[in-house]
Amino acid sequence: MTREELTRLTGSGNGTCGDEDCPNVYRTARGSVVVQGSISEAFAPPSGEALVEIPEEVLREAVRALGW
Repeated sequence: MTREELTRLTGSGNGTCGDEDCPNVYRTARGSVVVQGSISEAFAPPSGEALVEIPEEVLREAVRALGW
């Protein structure tokens, strides 16, 4: 899957990053969610998974964009 196949739900320019390529939430064509953020080392996730940390404001923006 490429970035062009994702719908960006956050990063409208109102947050701390503006239009820069930083913590964001995307929606796939299948309806699942892809999260981009800073790598977290809180614990070691299972093989094939990763932990990312994103600001609460990014999640709130994504929820608003989805109309939840």
